[in-house]
Amino acid sequence: MSQKNKRAVSLTLMGGVIAIAVALLWSLGLVTSGIWRLTQSSEDRTKQTTQTIVESFALVRDVPTGLFSYGGSPSWAPIRLSVDSAIQANRPEFRLRYVQPIDEPPSTRAAIKMLLDDRLTFVQSSYSLHPEERDRAVKNGFRLEQIPVGIDSIVIVVHPSLNISGLTLEQVRSIYTGQITNWKELGGPDLKIIPYSRPVSAGGQVEFFINDVLKSQSFGSEVEFLATPTEALRKLENEPGGIYYGSAPLVLSQCHVKPLALGRSPNEFVAPYQDSLVDATQCPDRRNQPNIEAFQTGSYPLTLYMYVVIKQNGRSEEQAGEAYANFLLTEQGQELIEKAGFVRIR
Repeated sequence: MSQKNKRAVSLTLMGGVIAIAVALLWSLGLVTSGIWRLTQSSEDRTKQTTQTIVESFALVRDVPTGLFSYGGSPSWAPIRLSVDSAIQANRPEFRLRYVQPIDEPPSTRAAIKMLLDDRLTFVQSSYSLHPEERDRAVKNGFRLEQIPVGIDSIVIVVHPSLNISGLTLEQVRSIYTGQITNWKELGGPDLKIIPYSRPVSAGGQVEFFINDVLKSQSFGSEVEFLATPTEALRKLENEPGGIYYGSAPLVLSQCHVKPLALGRSPNEFVAPYQDSLVDATQCPDRRNQPNIEAFQTGSYPLTLYMYVVIKQNGRSEEQAGEAYANFLLTEQGQELIEKAGFVRIR
């Protein structure tokens, strides 16, 4: 082979090697980018979720001293009852005061409005922040941050006498949009369906329900709106045709309602409770326990994050909000969240 041809072949091979190297680097860039996007699944992923887990409340650092007002979703009630009381017992310098809105029922959205108006230090939220809430915070001179601390699930409940064991998401949607109005259309008795819900203005789980179950359709005209979960559950106890949806820890343990299995399709029903359904006559000696495994794996179709919403303003409010989130993200906090019926986030 001539010297000229050898040089041409060498240049060709070198070009091929360079092309392969460029392609590999380009691919690696895509893979790296993809991995980065996967690890940033929450917009507000914070340093607390990536650090080594602190074991107990006693070891949480940078905890401010004082009395701090907070509020939020009714679905957080089991946490306020057990976890928050444990925090204060272990860290008496960090005092908490739960504050309800004056002119409307408690909800995530009402609490965030109070936070924006400087009436709360931080918020227990059952749904992610709205862009307009973030924008309003910036106009007020600070930013809002949401820190995920646990996972909740929405459970559909009916009257114990209703001979229905499960529904698909499509059937639930048809009930709440008014397309299905009688239980006989779903294999049940000839009985009018009475759907209950908290008001749309409550936000949180109602907003999640509208987006993920109703697919942004409007509630039907037959839906009866009630201010609180307690009021809705009392109504349901006395209405054989009623149906309601609520937070798993709040509704699963109730003696006078029946939780239903849910499915994305008729062939994949998943119960929100462990083992077999506890009959109402056995309650309160026995109560339905949450199906933690189904909630953790996502096989149960309606799960959502729980957040602590804090002010990033460089003042004591930010320090208190971060401290509270850090308490919940300790091993002790996560264990108590799980005992309260929610799913631990780590």
